Amino acid sequence: MEYNITDATFDEETKEGLVLIDFWATWCGPCRMQAPILEQLSEELDESELKICKMDVDENPATAQGFGIMSIPTLMFKKDGEEVKRIVGVQTKAQLKAVIAELS
Repeated sequence: MEYNITDATFDEETKEGLVLIDFWATWCGPCRMQAPILEQLSEELDESELKICKMDVDENPATAQGFGIMSIPTLMFKKDGEEVKRIVGVQTKAQLKAVIAELS
């Protein structure tokens, strides 16, 4: 299951467990390529293993600016509220599973 989060809900939604935040925008071609990969991942993994959140940087500029997000898609991993990894650009499902295994 994927969650759309906003500047207002970011801290609450990403404070517990392992969370992947996809910073994206509707006009971004690579972001559209990343989306189905994240959907597949969300179907394969239980939410107790990984929570996937999407944040539209055009609608929620404060959080993106606060974290210095310059390029999209940027995938940020937070563990118990702390940023533990950040990847820029489209990632395959295998690449993401390797990162999840490393962080779990």
